[in-house]
Amino acid sequence: MRGKKSDPHRDPNDPPRRRANKRRGHGTYENDRPPIVGTAGRGSGQCRLRVVETTDRQTLHDHVKRFAKPRAACYTDEWQGYNDLPREHATVCHGQGEWARDDDGDGINEVHTNTSEGWWTTLRNFLRPLAESTKKNLKFYVAMCEHKINFKHVTPDFISKLVRGLEHKSFT
Repeated sequence: MRGKKSDPHRDPNDPPRRRANKRRGHGTYENDRPPIVGTAGRGSGQCRLRVVETTDRQTLHDHVKRFAKPRAACYTDEWQGYNDLPREHATVCHGQGEWARDDDGDGINEVHTNTSEGWWTTLRNFLRPLAESTKKNLKFYVAMCEHKINFKHVTPDFISKLVRGLEHKSFT
């Protein structure tokens, strides 16, 4: 019988189950771990999440160029694909236990990826009930989650725009 989470597993004939896809390294579309890249606007509070084929340098640079303001600083983890970004760039090294850093000594940790890390948790929780869905629809689910993150408050103005938009659609 399987024990509780903290109990050691003693029966070699009953191996512990593996949760999710535990392969190490970054995923690709081919190995059924489609990568999703994201950009956090610290000033605007907006996020942009996109499903991509790979997380190579060109893909990441194109994403930053498209979704970040030209003079915006980029704060990332140490993934090599971010090297040589054509803008101000600082990294935190998660591998060395670094999660945030105060570079200018003012007591505020400017260099961190906490905003994006929170969005990944939101996205994972959003996608969990859709685990059996096909990866061809993943980009639509990611877009729905992005919308949920960016529009935190449903206002009367938002509802009226939504209703006006639906009045012009035919659902036959």
